[in-house]
Amino acid sequence: MKKMSLVALLALSTLAWAQKIEKPTKVKNSSDKALLVKSDAAELEAKKKAAAEEKAKLPKPYDPKADAQADINKLVAQAKKEGKNIMIQAGGNWCIWCLRFNQYVQTTPELKKMVDKNYLYYHLNYSPDNKNEKVFSQYGNPGEKFGYPVFIVLDKNGKMIHIQQSDVLEDGKGYSLEKTKEFFNQWAPKS
Repeated sequence: MKKMSLVALLALSTLAWAQKIEKPTKVKNSSDKALLVKSDAAELEAKKKAAAEEKAKLPKPYDPKADAQADINKLVAQAKKEGKNIMIQAGGNWCIWCLRFNQYVQTTPELKKMVDKNYLYYHLNYSPDNKNEKVFSQYGNPGEKFGYPVFIVLDKNGKMIHIQQSDVLEDGKGYSLEKTKEFFNQWAPKS
């Protein structure tokens, strides 16, 4: 058994040693480097252009002029009457992921039905025009910690019951139906 192990070890060692190791090719001159940088820059510009085109087509649900605190107070009064929770999607019209999530929920009948049944939905603006600092501070400034969009779930009495970062709901360049359904189900009001 020892001889067999030794023979196998020698065979593997010889095979590994015999493998041709190729060194990475070096950039020959500065113009080659420039081509690499230009190609990366062109790719980045193409991605920016595609994102800008996508953003231009999506609805803009955030209102920088809104009195967010007054709006949320009205939602709390309505939530008490209707027995619903409040889903605050914090972000801005500048945020492609915020716009994608809004569009995804609005155009996916299964999600739209869940949201309409269980939540009063609000888009809390965060932008250079209106950072809503007082409102965000009530909830521990979750955008600073998690980025945007970030979700703040309030119960029917306006008490914060959950903060949800959005990246865990993502799937590729969009959102996962199963993860999003699970999120909405988890924080729906309990009957």
